[in-house]
Parts: sequence; C-alpha cells; structure tokens
Amino acid sequence: MASLGAPRCFLQRPLLRLYTTSVQPSTVREQLTAGVKHALKNKDPFTSTLLRSVLSEVYAADKAKGPVSQSAIVSIIRKAVARRNDAINQYTKANRQDLVDKESKEAEALAAFLPPLLSEAEIDSRLRAAMEAEGVSANSDSRKSTGKILKAFYAAVDKSEVDASVVKQRLDLLLP
Repeated sequence: MASLGAPRCFLQRPLLRLYTTSVQPSTVREQLTAGVKHALKNKDPFTSTLLRSVLSEVYAADKAKGPVSQSAIVSIIRKAVARRNDAINQYTKANRQDLVDKESKEAEALAAFLPPLLSEAEIDSRLRAAMEAEGVSANSDSRKSTGKILKAFYAAVDKSEVDASVVKQRLDLLLP
C-alpha cells in the first residue's frame, strides 16, 4: 500500500525554454519597457525607478492626448534629461557633489534611450532645401521668411531629431 503523503511524480518534466527573449525592441517605448524588465531581473532599483518614472510620464501623456507618437516619447525623454541637467547645475552651485553624481548618472542612463540628433551640416542642407522649396533667397526679409522656412523644415524633419535652438541658430546664420 502506497503512503498517502508521497507525491506522484510521473508527469514531471524539466522546464525547457524553446524561445528566446533577446529580440531588440524597435520603438523607444519598447526599449523603455525592456529596460525596466532588465533592471528588475538584475535587481537594479536605481535604473528600474528611473525608467518607471519616465514611463509614467509617457502613460500620463497617453491618457491626456491618446496614444503618443515616437517623437513625443523622445521629447519626454529629452525634457527629463534637461531637468536632470538643470538639477546638476543647481546642485553644483550648492556644492552637493553626491546629488550631482546621482543626477548625472540618471541623465546618462536616459541619454542612452535617445536617438542621435542631426548634425549641423545636415541641418544646414535641409534648411537650404526648405529655403529653395519656399522660394526664399538670402536677400529677402528674414522676419517674413523665417516662419515659412521653419514650417517647411519641420514638415520634412521630425522634431525629435533636431534641437530647436540649433535650428534657429543655423537659420540665423543662413539668413542675414
């Protein structure tokens, strides 16, 4: 007679994974969620908290405006990096090196999720193309033509790929 407390193990098999989870995420949102999962698996509270805070901003934007685009998510990350850089400046003025180190580590971690910006040469070539498309020459009135050129430029270029201050600076150099 078999004892009642003995387990019946005739169907137990070793757990085998027949799939891989090493597929590279394609969108920034997928990269952020994959980063959170990776940080949780590695028990990294710093990275998981940081990425969760950025994802919460993305989800809040989703609720406010509906599903947000890639460029909006990149913009959210850029703003988060800018906030960290402002905090670094404030902490430097206050001689708080521990907080400067923390904020700079956060800024570097978030910058890894940002796509590279267009170079100044690429911005110049696209601004010249926008000037030609709008029929604006370098001798025309710069105030009237600036709006037209920027509208044509941003119609051809995603705003997340450029820094607006650099675009304005390059346009001021192209127009007298």
